[in-house]
Amino acid sequence: MHVVWDRGEATVAEVWEALSADRALARNTVQTMMARLEDKGWLKHTADGKTYRYSAAVPRTLTLRRLVRDLVDSAFGGSVEGLVMALLEGRGVSKEEADRIRAMIDEAEGIGP
Repeated sequence: MHVVWDRGEATVAEVWEALSADRALARNTVQTMMARLEDKGWLKHTADGKTYRYSAAVPRTLTLRRLVRDLVDSAFGGSVEGLVMALLEGRGVSKEEADRIRAMIDEAEGIGP
């Protein structure tokens, strides 16, 4: 999805090329994955001759929001606090990250700008 989001649209070959730079991956695996993402409504395609050009069916922000919501619901019983605690226990945060997080919480509570 990141390759498609970053490029706006991409073919299976373009996604395969981008992903195989980091790890060994069969082109057929990428093709299958993209077909499944389309079946699930995450991608859509247009035909360019015999080649499909895929684009995101849902914007990145909405997709990530949905994935995180589903993770919170399934893994943490709906507890955002549980998610945050798991993140903090796993790696901690720098002072700068903590300051930014506090500002986001204040804004979400209507305290900040």
